[in-house]
This record gives sequence, C-alpha cells and structure tokens, in this order.
Amino acid sequence: MTLALIDYGAGNLHSVANALRAAGCEDLTITADPDVVARADRIVLPGVGAFGACSAALRGIDGMVEAMDRRARTEATPFLGVCVGMQLMADAGEEMGTHPGLGWIPGRVRRLEPATMDAKVPHMGWNDVVPLLEHPLVQPGEAYFLHSFAFEGDDVIATTDHAGPVTAAIGRDTLLGVQFHPEKSQSYGLSLLTRFLAWRP
Repeated sequence: MTLALIDYGAGNLHSVANALRAAGCEDLTITADPDVVARADRIVLPGVGAFGACSAALRGIDGMVEAMDRRARTEATPFLGVCVGMQLMADAGEEMGTHPGLGWIPGRVRRLEPATMDAKVPHMGWNDVVPLLEHPLVQPGEAYFLHSFAFEGDDVIATTDHAGPVTAAIGRDTLLGVQFHPEKSQSYGLSLLTRFLAWRP
C-alpha cells in the first residue's frame, strides 16, 4: 500500500508523516509530483495557514489538482484532508477574500463566530469529536483543534462544540476531511490514521 503525502509548501508535513508511520504506514512518499499521486493507493493532503494561500499553492503545481481529482474521485482512492487540507475540499473559502476550493464537498469555509464572548478565536486546544452519523473512520473522542475558520455545508460527519456546533469532519464516498490535527491528537489521532490506512470503502 503506497501513500502520497502532498507537499505544496503549506503543511505540517513531517509531523503528519511521522504520525502516519507510527500508525503503520510503511510506504509513504512526501511528494509534489502529480504522477506519484496518480499511482498512490492512499492520498493525504495536510495544510496549515490561510485558505487562499494554500489554494493558490496547490493550484500552482502543474497537474496536481487534476491528478488528485482523478485519483480520489474518479478512481475512488481513499483520501484524507487535514485541517486546511480538509477545508480545501469545499467549494470556496472566505479568508481574506473569497478563494476557490476543490469543490469536492458542497460548502464554504467561513470565519468562526462563537455565540459567546468567552469562546475565543482561534479555537485552540482539545475538544470533543461528536459523530452525527456512523462512519468507519470517525469515532467519538477528544482531538486537538487549531483554527479560526470552519466548514459550513453538506456531508458533515462530526461536529465539536465551541459556543455552538463547529464542523469537525466531512466526507462522502472515499473522501474524508478532518478539521482537527490527528498528528497532535495522541492515541485518538493515531487510531484514526490506523483506520484510514486499513480502509477499504
């Protein structure tokens, strides 16, 4: 089983790579090569930073979005988006202007606006992951979050609470995105990555 961890200059690449290896991945390639992505058995898109900059960086790699789209959606290869990598699965993001996403999951990424003043932005630290429906990868537990913008739209698998519900995971078919950081979520995160590596959707 080969796994392509996409390097587009916008990620916590090495911490995600280390977590995937700790979860059991033996054939992992950190890559900016669309041809490698086009042959991978698993794809992981990490991401930290601003939505627009990450979107531009990903689209700046010739052929990468096309390879991801073909492999993940047309050929049904398991795909995991982490943090901004998850947000990029949306139609658009509204951080510092409106920027296009991949358009894989209908929705937009908007600034967090908690209902109470004591709920600070960014949403940072450990919080519950509460599944809204049964999914083979996303289980109840606690994960580590760090974000100021959140997904609003379709195919929400799990939420967390930050003075109101906030999307924690989205997905459909062979696509999964998580707003939290599995690589910082200790046993909860490692168990999710282990399930992703074994996933046969």
